[in-house]
Amino acid sequence: MNITSLRPKFIKYTEPLASFFIRLGITPNQVSVLSVLFGFSCALAFTRRWFLAGGLLLVVSAILDLVDGSVARKNHTESKFGAVFDWVADKYVDAAVILGVGLSGIPIVSHLLDVPASADLGVVGLALAGSLLNTFIKPVTYAEIGYTERIAGKIEDPLEGVGFFGRPETILVLVLGSVTGYIAVAVLLIAICTNLSAIQRMVYLYRRYS
Repeated sequence: MNITSLRPKFIKYTEPLASFFIRLGITPNQVSVLSVLFGFSCALAFTRRWFLAGGLLLVVSAILDLVDGSVARKNHTESKFGAVFDWVADKYVDAAVILGVGLSGIPIVSHLLDVPASADLGVVGLALAGSLLNTFIKPVTYAEIGYTERIAGKIEDPLEGVGFFGRPETILVLVLGSVTGYIAVAVLLIAICTNLSAIQRMVYLYRRYS
């Protein structure tokens, strides 16, 4: 079980905002672009060590990421390109935000383990790799193993609920870390948990399809 499997329950709360965007004539892809802009603004805030502001910007980006799909469904404008663009936009945001923490120069493990500051960049790199690879497993699974059908324009995910730490958990940990002042702990958790989650998904696929 993970937060992703609860996505349908969260989406219903975005319906009023989706209706607002539809009245303004804003397309789903334009909402996705807004999500990216807020995500990049969060990354920039993180580089300046404005972590509280960055956390709030990240919340807005995450909400918009839910709204774009709602706009597409309510307005009957789902498209395969839109689905691909949403995936790519999410990964750009994730990468930018994690890199933003790394570029801020805050110590993550170097001050605890008495090791060079390069170790902090190593942790950021591990967090970045885990975040991307944990998601990358999904499209590879779709391409190599396939999927049964689309539901409301969205692929029925054979990995739904598999992997304890996905993108929603990453966003949640980053937001909590930024508003509480424990952003370094957040990045360390992401570095560990995203990679463990990726291993969990690989083990699941091995047991099911090997």
